[in-house]
Amino acid sequence: MKEAAPSRLGTRRQLRTLYAAGFVTAFGAHAVAANLGRYASGRRTSLMELGILLALYDGAEVVLKPTFGILADRVGPRPVLIGGLVGFALASAAFVLAGDPDALGLARLAQGASAAAFSPAAGAMVAAFGGKRGKGRTFGGYGAAKGLGYVAGPVGGGALVLAGGYSLLFIVLALLAAGVALASLLLLPAERPAPRARETVIGLLRRLGQPSFVRPTIALAGATAALSAGVGFLPLVGAQSDLGPLATGIVVSLLAGTAALVQPWAGRALDARRIRAGDGLVMGLMTSAGGFALAIAPLGVVGLGVGAILVGAGVGLVTPMGFAMVADSAPEGRVGQTMGAAEVGRELGDAGGPLLVGLVGAISLVAGIGALAGALAVAGGSIAVMTFVVASGGEACPPVDDRDRER
Repeated sequence: MKEAAPSRLGTRRQLRTLYAAGFVTAFGAHAVAANLGRYASGRRTSLMELGILLALYDGAEVVLKPTFGILADRVGPRPVLIGGLVGFALASAAFVLAGDPDALGLARLAQGASAAAFSPAAGAMVAAFGGKRGKGRTFGGYGAAKGLGYVAGPVGGGALVLAGGYSLLFIVLALLAAGVALASLLLLPAERPAPRARETVIGLLRRLGQPSFVRPTIALAGATAALSAGVGFLPLVGAQSDLGPLATGIVVSLLAGTAALVQPWAGRALDARRIRAGDGLVMGLMTSAGGFALAIAPLGVVGLGVGAILVGAGVGLVTPMGFAMVADSAPEGRVGQTMGAAEVGRELGDAGGPLLVGLVGAISLVAGIGALAGALAVAGGSIAVMTFVVASGGEACPPVDDRDRER
C-alpha cells in the first residue's frame, strides 16, 4: 500500500525539527566554547590545557563524522540523528551528575562525538526534504538555524554560567537535546535506506576527487574558516582601534547575524536559478576576502563594521549552495557518507582559519588577517578555474569507472 504524501504542515514541522537539531549543535558547541576561558582562568588552567579543551569537540567531529555518515546510509538517517541527540543529552547530564569540574573534558569529547552523529544525518534528511529542486531552500533554512545558534551560544551560555554556573548550562543543553530528540522521534519519517552498489576504496577516493565534490568542499572549508577567524580575530582588530567590548561584540553579531540572514535568500536564489551554484561559491569567497581586507584597512569603526557584514554575507552565500552541491554529487544511497566527508572539510577549515591567522599574526594582526583574505581569494579563484573546466566539457580528474564498483 502506497503511503500518503505528507501534508505541507507536516513537512514544515519536520523541517523545523531538523532546523532545531542544527541549532542545538551550534548553540551547544559555542555556548561551552565561549565560556572555556572563564573556566580556565578560574581553575588556573594552562593555555595548552585550554587549547585541548577547545579541540576535543572538533577533533571528535573530524574523526567520527565520516563513520556516522556511512552508518546513516546503512540504517537510515533518522535513528542516527536521534541517537546523536540522545548522546548529547546524556553527555551533558552526566557532567551535571558527576559534580566534578574536571569531567568537563570528557563531557566535551562526548558532546563532540554525539554532534558527529547527528550532523551528517541531519544533512542527509535536509537534502531529502529538498528534493531535486528545493535543496537550496532547505539548506538555507538549516544554515540560518545554525547561524542563530552561533549568535545565541556565547551570549546565552555566558548568561547561564553567570546565573547558575556550568551545571545550569549543561542542564539546559541536556534539556534542549532531549526535547529535539523527542520531537524527532515523533515527527520525522522513518525511511528505508536506499539500495546502493558496493564501492571500493579506490572508487570512493576517485569519486571524492571529482570537481562536483571538491569545489563545494573547498568553498565550505573557506567559509567556515572565515566565520571562525572572523569571530575570533575581528574583535582584536577593534580593540587595537580602541573600541570597547560592546562595540567589538556588535561587530561579531553583525558578522554572524548577516550570515544567518543571507542563507535563506541564497538558497532560494539557487533553487530559482537566479544564481548558479559554482558562481555563488566564487562570489561568496571573494566577498568574504574583500570583507577582511576592508576590516584591516585604516578606515576605523565603519570599515570594520562593513567588513564584518561582507564576511558574513560571503559565508551566508557559500553555505547553502555548497551543501546543496555536495548532496547533488552523492550517488543514491550514499548521501550520508558524502555529507560526512564534506563536513570533515568544514571542520578542517574551522581549525585552519584561526590557525593561519595566528601563525602569520606573529608578524602582525593585519598580516595574519590579510593572509586569510588572500587564501580565500585563491580558493575562490581555484573554484572558478574548476568551474570553467567543467563548463568547457573537461574534467579535472577522470570519472569514476564502473569497474571501481562491485555490484
